[in-house]
Amino acid sequence: MKKILSLTLVGAMALAAAGCNTPQGQYAAGGALIGGGTGALLGAAVSGGKPGATLVGGAIGAASGAMIGSAMTPQPAPPPRQCARWGYDYNGNPICQAFY
Repeated sequence: MKKILSLTLVGAMALAAAGCNTPQGQYAAGGALIGGGTGALLGAAVSGGKPGATLVGGAIGAASGAMIGSAMTPQPAPPPRQCARWGYDYNGNPICQAFY
């Protein structure tokens, strides 16, 4: 029974780590680590060191840290604008009249 439980746990951790291959996943994982540690410390400090409160504080901190970290992922810059139609001014200089 312990082998099955440990294999299941290792598989779940590997599956969770596979999601960190994107920038959003990396930010979420970092936020979960920081939030989980902070939540566990606060839970232990508030409850006087009771393990239940430490675990609950860590779980709540990890969940909220993952959400905040995922939301803080920087968005890519839009592609540069390119000219769709060229025209000429009265001096014969080319000017762009429409962009795409």
